[in-house]
Amino acid sequence: MGNYDLIVLGGGPGGYVAAIRAAQLGLKTAVVEKEAMGGICLNWGCIPTKALLKSAQVFEYIKHAGDYGIKVADAQHDFSAVVSRSRKVADGMSKGVGFLMKKNNISVVMGTGRALPGGRVEVTDAGGKKQILSAPHIIIATGGRARQLPNIPIDGRRVIEYRKAMSLEKQPESMLIVGSGAIGVEFAYFYNAMGTLVHLVEYMPRIVPVEDEEISRTLEKIYKKAGIDIHTGASVESVVVGDKACVSKVKTDKGELTLETEVVLSAAGVVANIEGIGLEECGIATNQGKIVVDDFYRTGVSGYYAIGDVVKGPALAHVASAEGIICVEKIAGHHPEPLDYGNIPGCTYCSPEIASVGMTEQAARDAGYELKVGRFPFSASGKASAAGHKDGLVKLVFDARYGELLGAHMIGANVTEMIAEAVVARKLETTGPELIKSVHPHPTMSEAIMEAAAAAYGEVIHL
Repeated sequence: MGNYDLIVLGGGPGGYVAAIRAAQLGLKTAVVEKEAMGGICLNWGCIPTKALLKSAQVFEYIKHAGDYGIKVADAQHDFSAVVSRSRKVADGMSKGVGFLMKKNNISVVMGTGRALPGGRVEVTDAGGKKQILSAPHIIIATGGRARQLPNIPIDGRRVIEYRKAMSLEKQPESMLIVGSGAIGVEFAYFYNAMGTLVHLVEYMPRIVPVEDEEISRTLEKIYKKAGIDIHTGASVESVVVGDKACVSKVKTDKGELTLETEVVLSAAGVVANIEGIGLEECGIATNQGKIVVDDFYRTGVSGYYAIGDVVKGPALAHVASAEGIICVEKIAGHHPEPLDYGNIPGCTYCSPEIASVGMTEQAARDAGYELKVGRFPFSASGKASAAGHKDGLVKLVFDARYGELLGAHMIGANVTEMIAEAVVARKLETTGPELIKSVHPHPTMSEAIMEAAAAAYGEVIHL
């Protein structure tokens, strides 16, 4: 039996970050991981997808080199090499997390973990051998997996989920993507840029439906211009899988469509991994597929905690990491603030990128705020014009009475690097007039934040 101060089930961005912070605070810590350190995010999500997207962007740059005065003859891509590079990037990052475990003297126990009553964890390795670990504190950070829709059974060959989509041996000539959240629109961009005919089907009235409506409409126009076939307010009723193609029946407000594609990608979100991990035996409560926790991630059973995709809140890597740190600091006797879920940035790495934080314009109006709304299009940005990335805009939503920044919404090149300014501004309760008077460097894309704030107050210079 291994005795620890803290055991973490899951080595993803919630689990491994929690473990490192615990080790920094002097807790003897172990992480139980069944597959690879870094979890889905690092191995099959955030990191390898960005590597794929970068290859697609480079390919597009080369194809449009003439726009920059550069002559390149007949650019081609090697799909298998693109996939191979993505896997190498993920493998390197996973090894980096392994190094951090050693650096912080954290025990990594490979196998499938199951929480047991009395502060114990049973770990079963790949060979079936079992061992028992014990600790007064156990954090469940088992993450999530692709949601399977009942009428779209995933077979891993013709009907696939995101893991298979980033490791296909051969590029499909055509693809139907079901769902236009971050996963759906990122793969739509990647495969379209690489030359696959892409159909994108979204049940809601617009793509990326969690975003501000103006941002959604802007992306839809750009995607349609790029040749992506988009159907909103639509549902895939059935998929018939053949030897060489899938025949999908798509219900729309204009009638039923029949789409034949080589591959169907189900990108309908994720579900929490809460089955078979001992919740029932330990008496840990769940609600609507999530573990019930308080503001410091304590379950209703003393000594058991949960963070990340298995608890209520955005299923995002940076959220899981923040939750892990707060949870561990509370365990160690510190006094962390509860996480402000209203100030969590969301980023989608399609091209152009999308980034947002806070309330959409409609949500703010529905909440009863009187608003000042400012927009600055990148078509008016000198840096964007010079870089050849004039698509998109920055939109800021302010409370007219106090100047509070209620929400920031961006679509354009590199906006995922810009959104942190708005997050910090909201955290520090920065007002619109203060943003206007904060001098931004020229020429930069980030000037658009200052200009959008100025537009909200009738002071914009460059529009």
